[in-house]
Amino acid sequence: MTPALTSAWQPIGPALELGEGARLVDGQLLHVDLLKGRLFSTDVRTGDVRRLAALDVPLGAVAPVDGRAGEFIATLGTGIGFLAKGSVMREGPSFGVDATRVRVNDGACDPGGRFWAGVMAYEPSPETGALFRIDRDGTITRVVDGLAVPNGPAFNAAGTVMYLADSAAGRIYRFDVDEAGHLTGREVFATVDGSPDGMTVDAESHLWTAIWGAGEVHRYSPTGDLVEVIPVPAQQPTSVAIGEGKVFVTSATHGLNQPGPDDGRTFAADCAVEGLPTASFKPVNGKSSLG
Repeated sequence: MTPALTSAWQPIGPALELGEGARLVDGQLLHVDLLKGRLFSTDVRTGDVRRLAALDVPLGAVAPVDGRAGEFIATLGTGIGFLAKGSVMREGPSFGVDATRVRVNDGACDPGGRFWAGVMAYEPSPETGALFRIDRDGTITRVVDGLAVPNGPAFNAAGTVMYLADSAAGRIYRFDVDEAGHLTGREVFATVDGSPDGMTVDAESHLWTAIWGAGEVHRYSPTGDLVEVIPVPAQQPTSVAIGEGKVFVTSATHGLNQPGPDDGRTFAADCAVEGLPTASFKPVNGKSSLG
């Protein structure tokens, strides 16, 4: 197979404690410094980095809100909120977890306009971690339990398949998704020698995932075959975004006694494969009970 990357990695932006949630929106790479509650935007053409927000709670991931330029739905603290103009515009409901023990983690929208978000304990435990679905009308449903460190999810182009990692278990799960967002057919898609972290699906229906602790990104075929292992110049890559002819990977210094010179940086490389468009949250008739 022809390698997906067609250039060497180039580091961009500052080193972050826990870079996560890479998303491409309107020519900008969005990503967070999760524990510090910071949201960054990087121009994919110039590499210029701007800090869009700095919150006083963990910020897990963001997704654009359909029809509301510059507004994002976000996992923050222990629930959902909306960001605009660098601050929390309004807060949505909590997931009902203990903020002293549990925080938000990764999240993403599916092509149908729903937002999906994970929570985990600061001391990870499968009794605590879970995935929630936020429907277009604002209804919040706890849909997957027993996950120590949920990461993703990622969806195929049609929104009929969802991939979800439990990083602590070294597994990636595959689910079927119906039109109402109900999950069925859970199966182990891949078992990883390492910790699968943030994920994305490319235009060839292959799943990419950052492998925390291994300094690698893995690319899997739709049948779960590992087709490419891509080294990354950081020990703890955390998330992947593909588009604009490039692939971007975030990383973290969190937990490293002696970070290397590029640990925590974000990396960019030219890519022969295209990504899927970043899905938006689509409130029913432009509105939901979340605001």
